[in-house]
Amino acid sequence: MSLFWWLRPPSLTLPAHLQYRLEQLPTAADLTESSLREQRWVVLDLETTGLNLNKDHVVSIGAVVIEDGAIDFRQMFERTLQYPQVKLGPSVLIHGIGPSAIAAGSEPAEALLDLMEYIGDSPVLAFHAPFDQHMLGRALKDHLGFKLQHPFLDVADIAPLLCPQAHIREAGLDDWIDWFKLEVFERHHASADALATAELMMILFSRARQQQIHSPLNLQQRLNQWKRRQQAPSF
Repeated sequence: MSLFWWLRPPSLTLPAHLQYRLEQLPTAADLTESSLREQRWVVLDLETTGLNLNKDHVVSIGAVVIEDGAIDFRQMFERTLQYPQVKLGPSVLIHGIGPSAIAAGSEPAEALLDLMEYIGDSPVLAFHAPFDQHMLGRALKDHLGFKLQHPFLDVADIAPLLCPQAHIREAGLDDWIDWFKLEVFERHHASADALATAELMMILFSRARQQQIHSPLNLQQRLNQWKRRQQAPSF
C-alpha cells in the first residue's frame, strides 16, 4: 500500500473503487546500485494545454517501458484526458488533439491511476523532466490527492553529460534525434515522443556504460555533479 494515500485533501472524495486502487499503489523506490540493464525504467511524455506550470492542464499522456536492456513495445501506454471545460490553445492543436478527442478521453482520475499503476515503483525518464514532473505532480494532487514521489531523470541533461562532443546544450529532442541520426517516423504527440525519447535513451545507456556509469544511482550522481559544474560561475 502506498504511504501517501492519506495525503488526499479532505474535500476530495473518490469513488470507492478508485480509492481502493489508490491505496494499492506501491511506494516509489529510490535509485539503486543495480545495473542500468536490470532497472525497469518508464519513459514519459505529457502534452499539456500550454506551458504555464500553475494554470495549464495535462491532456495527453504517453509512456513506454525500458526493461531488460530493451524497449518493450508490448507495454506502450497512451491516454487522452477528458476536460470538457478546458479551452484548447494552439499548442494542443499542433499535437493533433482536437476537441472531439478531448471529449472522448478518459476521466482524469481514472487515467492518472492507470498511469501510476503502469509506472509502479520505477524511476521515470523524460525530456525536460522538471516540466513533466511538475505537471504530473499537480494533476495527481488535483484529481487524486496523491503526492508524486518517483525519481525523475532529465534526458535533456543526460544527453550533453554523456555526449559533450555534440556541443548542443539547451537542445530540443529533435536536435538530439538529428545528431544521432535516429529514424523517427512520427513526432509531436505523447506516445510517439515517449518512444523517440526511449530510443535516444537506449543509445545514452550504452554511452553511460562506456563511461563507467553502471547503475541508476551512479547515473544520478554523475548528473548532479555535471549540473553543479554547469551552474558554477566562471571567472
